Amino acid sequence: MKITYTLGAAATALALAGPAQAIDVGPGDYTILPGGTNLGMVYWQHLSSDTLKIDGNEIPSSKLEGDVVILRNVNFFELGSMPAAFHLVMPFASLEADIGGVEQEVTNGLGDTTMGLTVWPVQPDNPETGTTLGFSLFATLPTGNFEPGKIGIGEGTTTLTPQLGLIQGLGGGWYFDGVLDVAIKADSTVDGVEYKRDPSWQMQAMLRKQWGPTTSLAIGYSGKRGGDMTVNGLESGLKTESDQLRVFGTHFVSPTVQVQGMLGKDINVDGGFQNNSVAQFRLVKVY
Repeated sequence: MKITYTLGAAATALALAGPAQAIDVGPGDYTILPGGTNLGMVYWQHLSSDTLKIDGNEIPSSKLEGDVVILRNVNFFELGSMPAAFHLVMPFASLEADIGGVEQEVTNGLGDTTMGLTVWPVQPDNPETGTTLGFSLFATLPTGNFEPGKIGIGEGTTTLTPQLGLIQGLGGGWYFDGVLDVAIKADSTVDGVEYKRDPSWQMQAMLRKQWGPTTSLAIGYSGKRGGDMTVNGLESGLKTESDQLRVFGTHFVSPTVQVQGMLGKDINVDGGFQNNSVAQFRLVKVY
């Protein structure tokens, strides 16, 4: 059974499906660094969409504009004899949205905070042709401002995301980066309304060309599936289904400062906003 969608119902459900919720990975992010190394990162994302698809149908006169800033810190250390890293991620957002030509209320500011741990059971003898394999577990806590009926990046629930990351050296400065994860969200009840989501899967794949240790270009793909949402036991039509193409450029401007740019475009979405463009800038400081 499907919910007959009103604009209010769509906004309520989309409040649980805001942007920037996935554990996205860039080319080379699963590289092992020496214990004691720390990375401070600042991301800026701009999202632009004029297409909203719910249950296979496009809702006309709908749009989303968003600016997201993400603060992230990564600390590398040794866990026994295994390389490991601790992650802390805090997003902040400013959003504007229309659904069916009606301006929607939004919640801006702090989103949900993510903490994570990565270990690397497989380490390459020679990174240029060897295999790097890491396993991560992320916990996203409902620290963001969540209000039913408003669109935002706070989800009002806890999410656990196990993730597997691979770097395969291909020789000649070429690398394959692959990531697979599943997001498992706890059921939540807000103002007497029960929200449930199926697990959602994300696969990310990138082909990277490295010119020495300082500069790289990569093309990539991100695909998401699953995440069907029910509201009080009724199917909402919202889910996590999208296919996105990406281009990355990365460069160390000094031995301890890296900049990265990314441009992305959704080529298929069902169950949410389809981004015409996603622009991201990342600044990394090694300390």
